Parts: sequence; structure tokens; C-alpha cells
Amino acid sequence: MSLVLGVPSKGRLMEQTFEWFAERGVILRRTGAEREYAGTVEGAEGAALRLLSAGEIPRELAAGRIHLGVTGSDLVREQLADWDAQVEELAQMGFGHADLVIAVPACWIDVETLDDLDAVAAAFRAAHGHRLRIATKYHRLVREHLRAHGVADYQLVDSQGATEGTVANLTAEAIADITSTGATLAANHLKVLQGAPVHRSQATLFRSLTTPLDEHQQSVLARLSTRFGKAPQSDD
Repeated sequence: MSLVLGVPSKGRLMEQTFEWFAERGVILRRTGAEREYAGTVEGAEGAALRLLSAGEIPRELAAGRIHLGVTGSDLVREQLADWDAQVEELAQMGFGHADLVIAVPACWIDVETLDDLDAVAAAFRAAHGHRLRIATKYHRLVREHLRAHGVADYQLVDSQGATEGTVANLTAEAIADITSTGATLAANHLKVLQGAPVHRSQATLFRSLTTPLDEHQQSVLARLSTRFGKAPQSDD
């Protein structure tokens, strides 16, 4: 059987992934029409290409339906509980950089840190009778981050649209979202809390640990891994 590589199916992330592999002597090509998700691999005999959305790739890795996958490190950590027991990082790829940050209204002049947010959250509940709402798509990562910093008096509300607009729409008091430059947050009159972000994300090549590789697949992976500068864990 082939060693199956899943990569993003469109956009700049797909282009940069193709470029990254090409620099290492592996040529990925999309075949067929744009809405078709087939592709070819040259320079890595025994490898096969699947084109998927970046959001699908963590689940496909965890299910063992693909052996390698390129996606954002934020998506893997958000979607997979105990992610490092299900996938192994083979290479950080150096593009697709973005930070998952917590942002509050710029007019909250006394709120600059998570400690300040914790104090405001307690006062907010006392004043309004419900917890301060933080809109996000990243419930697992944000909850773990806030727990680690002792922030407790809040509720996460799901955002599947434009998260930065939820404060202006009065559906949340703060947000946690991915940002590259912070320009969209500033345009929506939001400021990022000081300190380390919830997560610094970038495109990463992962290997699935949930399905054993046969001898042929292990051989293909070993040859590829020498080009990525990392020896994979053994299945033995």
C-alpha cells in the first residue's frame, strides 16, 4: 500500500506546501479540475497524494486514513484530545504563521493582562448576573490556557463566523481568535492582551501514530524523513 500524504486542497496554504516539498525534491501536482481532489507525487516512489481541507486533516490523521498530513498546529491541538499520542510532528514548515490571542475592547483601559481579565470577569458577573462571554472557535485551547492562568469566571460562546465582530454585535464581551498582523482586531476596536498568546501556530507536517505502517510504508517514510531533517518514531 502507498504512504498517503494529505495536504490542503486550495489557496496559499496549498501553494506554499507544494513549494516546500519541491524545495526538498518532492513534486506534488494537482490533477483534474479544480473541484477534483486528486494529485500525484514525483520524487517519492510509494507515496500518494490526497487533497483535503486543512480542517479535515487532523481528523483523517487521527483516524489513520492518511499517514502524513500538512495542517496548522492550532487545528491539531484544538481538534485532537491528547494530540501528541495520536500524531507526531515531523517538521515545522515555516509558513502559515498566526497567533491565537485573546482580545478585549480597546476602551477597556484598565485591562491589559489575563490577571486584569480575571478581575473584570468577576466584577462583570456581579454587575450583570451572568459570566463574561468570550467568543471563539478554539474552545479546547482557550479553556486550557485560561485554566492555566487562573481565569475562571467566564463562558465560551461558539463563533463560526467573523469572530472579531461579536463584540460590536453584543454577542460577546471578548474574543479569542487567530491573527497574523492584528490589523482586523484593531479595525474592530479590539486590543490583544499582553503576554504570550494562547498558541503560536504554523503549518506543520504531521505523521499519524494511530495506524501501523507496513514494511513498504516504513521504507517510504524513512526516505522522506531524511529530506525533512527528522527521523520518525519506530512502529516496533
